[in-house]
Amino acid sequence: MEEKENIYSAGEAKPDKLIRCITSDGAVMAIAVETTGIVYTAAKTHLTSKAATAALGRLLTASSMMGVMLKQSTATLTLRVKGDGPIGAVVAVADSKGNCRGYVENPVIDTEYHENGKIDVGKAVGKNGTIHVLRDYGTGDPYIGVSELVSGEIAEDITGYYAISEQTPTVCALGVLVDKDDGNVMLAGGLLIQLLPGATDKTIETLEENIKHLEPVTTMLAKGMSLKEIVDKALNGFRVELLDEQEINYVCSCSKERVIKAVVSLSDDEIRSLYDDKKGCALAKCHFCNKKYRFSKKDLEDIIEQKNR
Repeated sequence: MEEKENIYSAGEAKPDKLIRCITSDGAVMAIAVETTGIVYTAAKTHLTSKAATAALGRLLTASSMMGVMLKQSTATLTLRVKGDGPIGAVVAVADSKGNCRGYVENPVIDTEYHENGKIDVGKAVGKNGTIHVLRDYGTGDPYIGVSELVSGEIAEDITGYYAISEQTPTVCALGVLVDKDDGNVMLAGGLLIQLLPGATDKTIETLEENIKHLEPVTTMLAKGMSLKEIVDKALNGFRVELLDEQEINYVCSCSKERVIKAVVSLSDDEIRSLYDDKKGCALAKCHFCNKKYRFSKKDLEDIIEQKNR
């Protein structure tokens, strides 16, 4: 298959890209992103099955586009989807630059397909559940929005969240193309379009007509279309201005210092109980990158001493 040229080899993933656009009349905002490298990294990090790769990849893609909408440079956005499907919780965290990370509760599950050959992500996630959107601006209590899942297919759930929780007319398209044979990530990307206060009935009619004829994001990427060309196609009939373009990556912010900061909040006895005699250490593992942090008995005593100073 020609698309296999897009498969990322381990250690050779190029940076993904994201663009933000607005129509010249200020009526519509659009974000388009390619996340092939990000999803590839996530799949290899968590050793996900095909359905889990598709679900996590879609949520990572959505988080990246929603993250760049944060106004504060140090703010973060967390998406958590939890349905009644076998995959359990799916979590993605993004910063204001569009970099993201994530994980799934059950990374290895059976993969089922729709009649058109696409992975049935809704079956993996489940239709009964919620989507949580947490925006942490670092200035106090974070903003938390919650809405019921629409289908478990992620894109429809993002659209539903914006309509119900934020009363913002939104179109969200997400795609992850996974090789049916070996499970490799071939292409991944997304498109997020929102109406702004200047939108008219004519704006809505034109946009709705465009969306009816819009191909899947991965199909357009496979054809070699640029992100700007994808936005132009979605916003046919509008004058589109490119606001900015940036590289995005799978980025984890974990560190030994962060682990220690979390451990310090425990009591002295709780800290000592973290030590595992069989392993010969206390072991902490990051959910997002699987990096392991080991602490000896002396390390734990040093943390206790530092805490009680």
